[in-house]
Amino acid sequence: MANTGKIALVTGAGSGVGRSAALALAQAGYTVVIAGRRPEALSETVDMAHDAGIFAVPTDVTDKDSVAALFATIAQKYGRLDVLFNNAGGGTPSTNFGELTLEQWQGVVNVNLNGAFMVAHAAYRMMRDQTPQGGRIINNGSISAHTPRPGSAPYTATKHAITGLTKSISLDGRKYDISCGQIDIGNAATPMTARMAKGVPQANGAMEVEPTMGVDNVGATIVFMAGLPPDANVQFVTVMATKMPFIGRG
Repeated sequence: MANTGKIALVTGAGSGVGRSAALALAQAGYTVVIAGRRPEALSETVDMAHDAGIFAVPTDVTDKDSVAALFATIAQKYGRLDVLFNNAGGGTPSTNFGELTLEQWQGVVNVNLNGAFMVAHAAYRMMRDQTPQGGRIINNGSISAHTPRPGSAPYTATKHAITGLTKSISLDGRKYDISCGQIDIGNAATPMTARMAKGVPQANGAMEVEPTMGVDNVGATIVFMAGLPPDANVQFVTVMATKMPFIGRG
C-alpha cells in the first residue's frame, strides 16, 4: 500500500498485541516508530516488517527521561506524530487480594498507568504544538476495564483507570483536534494469554480453558481506528474471542 505520510508510535511493540499493531500499521502505509524495553524483541518486529517502514527506539515507559528521549527522537527524525497506540502494559500472576504485596501493586501501576500517562502526555503535547495541529491517541484498555478476573486487582484497577484517562484526553483534546479512543481486547492469542491453554481461574473457583482469537484481529482494528478522518472517532471498541466467557459472566 502507498505510504500515507503519517507517523505512528506503538509502545510495547516487541511482541503480542503491540507487534501485531505495528506490523498492520506499517502494511497500511504508516511510518511506524516502535518502543519497548527489549531491543532484541524490537529488532525482531522490524525484521518481520520486511522494510515496510518501522523504526525502533528502545524505551522504558516507566522512566520519564527515557520517554522524553523517545519523543525527542520522533521530533528530530519526523517532525510530528499522527497516531499513538498506547499499548505497553503487564500484570501479575493471579493473586488473591489479601496476598498481594505493595511491590506487585506498584510494579503494575508504574507500567499500566504511570507509563501510559507519560507516553500519552508527551504525545498530546506534540500533537497540540505541531503544524498542522492534531492527532489520534488510542489507549489499550482490556476486558478487565469492564469486568475483573479473580486475583487481578492491580491489572483491573489500572485498566479501569485507563478508561478514565481515555475520556479525559478525549474531552481535553477537542480544541486541539486530538481524538482519543480505547480498544478493549479479550483473549487475543499472544504470549501473555498462553496460560489459557492450561486453564484460568473463573469466578466460581473453577479452572477452565478459554477460547482465544488471532492477534491479527487487533492489528486490523487499530488500522481501522487510526484511519478514520479527523472528524470521526471510535471512542470505545471491544474485540474479543467470540466464545470467551465474558458476555453473561457478570
